[in-house]
Amino acid sequence: MTDASTTPPAHVAIIGGGPAGLMAAEVLSLAGVRVDLYDAMPSVGRKFLLAGVGGMNITHSEPYPAFIARYAERRENIAALLQGFDADALRAWIHGLGINTFVGTSGRVFPTDMKAAPLLRAWLKRLRDAGVVIHTRHRWLGWNDDGALRIGYPQGEMAVKPDAVILALGGGSWARLGSDGAWLPLLAERGVDISPLQAANSGFEVAAWSDLLKQKFAGAPLKNIALSLPGQAPRLGEFVLTEGGVEGSLVYAWSAQVRETINRDGSATLLLDLLPNKPVDKIAAALSKPRGSRSMAKHLHGQLGLDGVKAALLRELTGPEVFADPQRLAAAIKALPIVVVRPRPLDEAISSAGGVRFEALDQGLMLKQVPGVFCAGEMLDWEAPTGGYLLTACFASGRVAGLGALDWLKNR
Repeated sequence: MTDASTTPPAHVAIIGGGPAGLMAAEVLSLAGVRVDLYDAMPSVGRKFLLAGVGGMNITHSEPYPAFIARYAERRENIAALLQGFDADALRAWIHGLGINTFVGTSGRVFPTDMKAAPLLRAWLKRLRDAGVVIHTRHRWLGWNDDGALRIGYPQGEMAVKPDAVILALGGGSWARLGSDGAWLPLLAERGVDISPLQAANSGFEVAAWSDLLKQKFAGAPLKNIALSLPGQAPRLGEFVLTEGGVEGSLVYAWSAQVRETINRDGSATLLLDLLPNKPVDKIAAALSKPRGSRSMAKHLHGQLGLDGVKAALLRELTGPEVFADPQRLAAAIKALPIVVVRPRPLDEAISSAGGVRFEALDQGLMLKQVPGVFCAGEMLDWEAPTGGYLLTACFASGRVAGLGALDWLKNR
């Protein structure tokens, strides 16, 4: 009979060194499992670090019903992941790394120094102290005939046969940071149910802006405005005019619905309210005042404060007949239609939609088609707006995959 004290610990290989993979490594290593983590890039957490440029938005403080609604049709799947590790638990975990947090005016949660690097350094120290071995420049290439993992590295290729595997390979955006979607055919060959990857939290292109608008206003921000889709309540915020279309936080907030509308109809119409704090009748009254010898541009500026990129976009998207009618011009100012025809390329998007469908996984995030292999993070089929929701779900899914692997190892 084997002495339990001499039985070697179970061995788990984790592929991917983003938040989901690192969280799975923490769960497993603290339970005494031997963990090797492989990442194709020269260092781990590269997308995490870039997401922290300009301020590391780690999660959001809004009430749970509003928080979970951000995950739209996947809210029930994400709720199951957040049961044991929600936004409050994530903040407490960060505090445990010696990093304090604060809630910004928008409700977003940030580390007090606004940086991702100190958090990542503290976390990696904890993982290494727990025995996690991190292998950088090691890319997963699939499986050998005997079920071993194929791992390519600068000197060649090796085979690794762990007791369980956690895949945390990211989606398809920002390939230069490691999320290149190269895993899709490897899982598709195993019969895993995968939804195609699409751009999420992305900008959109119009058919064409005029040369004048592009030359004078590409890159200009539109602030203190509201944006909506037909039949939807408008959201306040800001976005940026680009050479080919629109991008920025307010556009990202609508991106899932815009993308699906384009998929269905070939285009989508965003309605821009240039003066969200003024009702249409007051705008019409202001425009109806005599302007004398003043140009319409000066009239718009003097009566309504509309100038610069806002006035240029109003001129771009309406005709002379609208400018000649104060009522029609007021209506246009409150609902200026911007027709977008395609999202920007997936690799430019902040995140991606699509991936391994939850229906292909059990409650512990193990692939039903490939026992002993678990999936976590952005490679799962869900999406969320920016604001800390993406990271929160990635952390939580890594934890669930780690716990799922522990349960599977115990019950094999």
